[in-house]
Amino acid sequence: MAAAAHLLYRRSFLVTTGLAVGTAAVLPAGAGTADAATRRRGRTPAVDPFTLGVASGDPDHEGFVLWTRLATEPLAEDGLGGMPSVSFPVEWQVAADPRFRKIVRRGVAEARPEWAHSVHVELRGLKPDRDYWYRFRVAGYVSPVGRTRTAPHPDTFGPALAMAFVSCSQYEHGYFTAYRRLAEEHPDLVLHLGDYQYEYKPGVYTIPDGNVRDHEGPETVTLANYRQRHAQYKSDPDLQAAHAAAPWLVVFDDHEVENNWAGDVPEAKTDTPDPAEFAERRAAAFRAYYENMPLRRGSVPRGPNVQIYRRVRWGRLATFHMLDTRQFRDDQACGDGYRECSAASDPTRSITGERQERWLLDGFRRSTARWDIIGQQVFFAQRDRDAGPAKVTSMDAWDGYTASRDRITKGWVDAGVRNPVVLTGDVHAHWAGELKLNYDDPTSPTVGTELVCTSITSGGDGADSDPASHPFLQINPHLKFYNNQRGYVLTRIGKKEMRADFKTLPTVGSRDAEASTKATFVIEDRVPGLNQTYLRPYVDGLESRGMRDPGEETVRSETQRP
Repeated sequence: MAAAAHLLYRRSFLVTTGLAVGTAAVLPAGAGTADAATRRRGRTPAVDPFTLGVASGDPDHEGFVLWTRLATEPLAEDGLGGMPSVSFPVEWQVAADPRFRKIVRRGVAEARPEWAHSVHVELRGLKPDRDYWYRFRVAGYVSPVGRTRTAPHPDTFGPALAMAFVSCSQYEHGYFTAYRRLAEEHPDLVLHLGDYQYEYKPGVYTIPDGNVRDHEGPETVTLANYRQRHAQYKSDPDLQAAHAAAPWLVVFDDHEVENNWAGDVPEAKTDTPDPAEFAERRAAAFRAYYENMPLRRGSVPRGPNVQIYRRVRWGRLATFHMLDTRQFRDDQACGDGYRECSAASDPTRSITGERQERWLLDGFRRSTARWDIIGQQVFFAQRDRDAGPAKVTSMDAWDGYTASRDRITKGWVDAGVRNPVVLTGDVHAHWAGELKLNYDDPTSPTVGTELVCTSITSGGDGADSDPASHPFLQINPHLKFYNNQRGYVLTRIGKKEMRADFKTLPTVGSRDAEASTKATFVIEDRVPGLNQTYLRPYVDGLESRGMRDPGEETVRSETQRP
């Protein structure tokens, strides 16, 4: 933008918002109107451009990333959100209080058309272990206010961490009420473990009672398609509320590109695949993903490649190892579904790729954290669906890459990781289980814990269920809990224990559904495995699994101690 236009914008900003250096007017989100002369020159959006909300992410002890994206027509087919092909200076503010009486940082960032008018601001030099509030302004328009937080200093534990994790939000299958309920929990941190958006055109991925609402546009293949789809999801007020409630750590799974893709292999296996065609689709998907997520500049994609695996430290309390189990994996063996497949144990096959595996194992060896938390996409523990001698497992999970799983599990054991916990999405159901070096021996020591969150909406309502009667739990004694409703997992991580509340909603067909706690598990410091607190009505099924009715007490799994 030319200097004169920038000065005009700056004057318009100061006049219309009442903001002067060192002071701040308290304005509600969306307040103010743009300078009329500037608007006539086409340099200011004609309507409020903050239709996609705000977000923050990837916090450390002195900063975080702030995000917004300007869009006056979010569902525009060209993916550019109705914005003209010019850059807009966007002023941002960070305050120590929600009413912005004490502004601690401010600046101006360019929202450029080549990046779909997205804004990423990386902040440093803030105080550790603090809540902050932020907002953006363009001319007279004011964004919603978001709350974010810095991590504790690396030498301190800080208070207990309230962390929620989620996955799988298919827009067509229901309302994002679970996101709203999550925001009401006031977490300090949110992890999204993949399938943030889905690629299908309307009517392709349907649930038995019919989809609640429709996708806009065709199947996402081009950059314009992906930008439009992300904008449709970001337009949802419940998702906006969850983003504004806390900083997020995000990783993608398959649907951010295409169902069941693996490395450079698309879902459709044809006789004459065109690698360049899928590479172009990946490049479009990754660019749109970065444009719409609060990611640091290290995750700016380079064509069909993006650096998404990374490590985030929360003081001495926890280290989050965020993985990428799509971009570097070998293709699924024996197809994508449940199979008896000898190739699944091939030691040359990997779900992470060699470089990422070395990075993860090195992180284990160097870790001094109380809790090492692996945020990743697909089921980690063994899930055998055959009660007989055959082993029938999912090829689209770590069961399809057993040597890779064994190397990583042995890696944290050999490194003496104090408390390894794997967090998982993908499977549209709540699960909790104990991790083994040898899943075929029920007496094998437990060496870690896996917590799996259900979907936000994917699959529709699902159904309530007695976990004790689920066949997978009967065949796989290391699996301890299952529920097939929608929701999220809320954890509280302290120095002595990690508590996980499995939250469920009775329906995703209503925006008013309330969340309740279906079950609670506690992982004790230095005691791998699960302490189980079951909530009624499931106590009747406990006896069949060799457990007594705990009421409000805690029941220790017999196999949790090594």
